[in-house]
Amino acid sequence: MNTTLSKQEKQPPKPKWLRVKLPSGKKYTDLRNLVSKYNLNTICTSGSCPNMGECWTEGTATFMILGNICTRSCGFCGVKTGRPEQVSWDEPEKVARSIKMMQIKHAVITSVDRDDLQDMGSIIWAETVKAIRRMNPETTLETLIPDFQGVKRNIDRIIEVHPEVISHNMETVKRLTREVRIQAKYERSLEVLEYLKKSGVRRTKSGIMLGLGEKETEVIQTMEDLRNVGLDIITIGQYLRPSKNHLPVKEFITPEQFKKYETIGLEMGFRHVESGALVRSSYKAQKHLT
Repeated sequence: MNTTLSKQEKQPPKPKWLRVKLPSGKKYTDLRNLVSKYNLNTICTSGSCPNMGECWTEGTATFMILGNICTRSCGFCGVKTGRPEQVSWDEPEKVARSIKMMQIKHAVITSVDRDDLQDMGSIIWAETVKAIRRMNPETTLETLIPDFQGVKRNIDRIIEVHPEVISHNMETVKRLTREVRIQAKYERSLEVLEYLKKSGVRRTKSGIMLGLGEKETEVIQTMEDLRNVGLDIITIGQYLRPSKNHLPVKEFITPEQFKKYETIGLEMGFRHVESGALVRSSYKAQKHLT
């Protein structure tokens, strides 16, 4: 079996189970109007997330900080790669105001990788959480962090502001990591998640995407590796190609297979397992607080 990932490779036709209902409802419409009127920056809109309507109706939204240009060039990601702009030190207050304006009950914060910065963006990360807490004391938080190159001082800054959930995505199985997450390391991501748990973080979370040529045994091994470092919550979804310049989909995983991974994950002892074609990192994120 040829497992080399080629961007020129044709992908199989999209199956019927990947059809998405158009978002609707007053809560969704109100939030959409606010985002447009005030040019608020959410991953939900910029990433065209298929679950946007469902999440917004439940009062959950995901915000991206530290700009929209990443220092890494992952083969699956639609975020632009290049030289990032300077850090905006008023960004924490802007994000906090956006959350207040949108009346978000549960906010997920993520960011691009900022390997160009000495602190890799961890100070802005911490200040953003603090600003949200000040302005939105009832809002709960999940921080979906980069690996910060495994530097513990940077990770500590996140731990010290006590978000309800700290998440770091594994993205793929060990064999495919070098091709899918070019500047990332499988073992380093595991070490970050283990360090979070050993530091007393109550809820740790990670996500993987399927359809890049991984085998079932490799997916199960990745799940076992994550559980062995104490991970509480795992999300498993279908990889969808952002453009022809990104890695192709090798396979569309069936709903039955996703259900099988959910059953296996719960048997392993994960607190929550979200497994399905349209599952993304922040899918049903508020539920993960229990």
